[in-house]
Amino acid sequence: MIAVESVSKSFNNRPAVDDISFVANEKEILVLLGTSGCGKTTTLKMINRLIDSDSGRILIDGKNSRDQKVEELRMGIGYVMQNSGLFPHYTVAENIAVVPKLQKWNSKQIESRTEELIQKLHLSEDILKRFPHELSGGQQQRVGIARALMANTPILLMDEPFGALDNITKSDIHAEFKTLNELKNKTIILVTHDVSEAFELGHRICLMDKGKIIQIGTPKEMIYHPINEFVKNFFANNRVTLEYKITKISDLQNISDNEINKDQNVWDVLQNLSTDMKDVELYNKITTSFNEYRQKQLA
Repeated sequence: MIAVESVSKSFNNRPAVDDISFVANEKEILVLLGTSGCGKTTTLKMINRLIDSDSGRILIDGKNSRDQKVEELRMGIGYVMQNSGLFPHYTVAENIAVVPKLQKWNSKQIESRTEELIQKLHLSEDILKRFPHELSGGQQQRVGIARALMANTPILLMDEPFGALDNITKSDIHAEFKTLNELKNKTIILVTHDVSEAFELGHRICLMDKGKIIQIGTPKEMIYHPINEFVKNFFANNRVTLEYKITKISDLQNISDNEINKDQNVWDVLQNLSTDMKDVELYNKITTSFNEYRQKQLA
């Protein structure tokens, strides 16, 4: 769906993005991960030409983005900004309707699509007349996502979309994000510096440093097959927790289907079992099996 080929960008003769190439596949969530200043947001903005690259090319569904009018290109790409990016002088309804109005939708189409999205994103109708400053952080972020989804584009770009939220609110929105059917049919590139968020939401992770791509891979590949010491050290502080989260019960040996839902990850299952410790035997069985699985991966 998106192909970035040998793309570079400099500011004041300093390279922000240095000859990078990657592909985001159809219906994939690709996470651009790295510390502040590594080039991930610049990369995201070049995809919808908020910033133009100095060299290389970016293909959207096989078409060079430079061959399209900027306005038309952006109409086919949803964009979620940091801190929701809502217009403060617009009501929630007006914020959500920005793109459809530019596309000349009629009022009934806008109302119907707005109603559909606020239900999916667990927002109440009474917020539509409010202004952004009257909403909580979580509500603002949901409205920002609704605005980006409104035109139902096949591509969604997200720049630190959950960065300003507290951990509890962020956890709730992550859970909704993963289950929302509206998002499962889109190619999504998500920028974050939050390692846990990258592993929780991404199908693949693109780790960047100093304008270059260091490694691209699945969460398991990043943890168990790091390409160099930089990658290994980048995840070192979170490693044990991440291993629990990227391992599903289905990966483990000797756990039967009638004991537990095998689609769950080991972290969530052990967290649930530890709340009351009613099934100590199952808890210990999963822990033992996980340790055996982990040793095989590290061998």
